Amino acid sequence: MTTYIMLANWTDQGARAAKDSPERLDAAKAMLAAMGGRFQQVFLTMGGYDIIAVYEAPDDAVAARFNLQLGMLGNVRTQTLKAFPEAAFRQIVASLSYEGAPRWRS
Repeated sequence: MTTYIMLANWTDQGARAAKDSPERLDAAKAMLAAMGGRFQQVFLTMGGYDIIAVYEAPDDAVAARFNLQLGMLGNVRTQTLKAFPEAAFRQIVASLSYEGAPRWRS
C-alpha cells in the first residue's frame, strides 16, 4: 500500500459544523476502507492546516478518488502528498547517478 499525507482545512461549512467533525471523520474512514485503504493517524493541528491525516491507499487513483469524494462533501479542502517510507527514500537516493548531469562551476 502507498502512504499519503493529507493536509486539510475546514471550509466555512465545515467550520460552522465543527462539532460534527468526529462523525464526519468516521464517515471518511468508512469511505476510505470501502476503497481498500485505511487511516493510520489523524491530527487536529494549529497553524496553516486544521487537520493532518496519514493514510494508506492501494494506488494513486484510489487516493485521488477518495480526496475528490471528500471534497465533494464540502467540509474540507485538501492537499495530498505521496509519501515514500525511509527504505524507499534510501533506495531512490542510492540509485542517483551523476553521469550526464551538468557540472556547476563555483
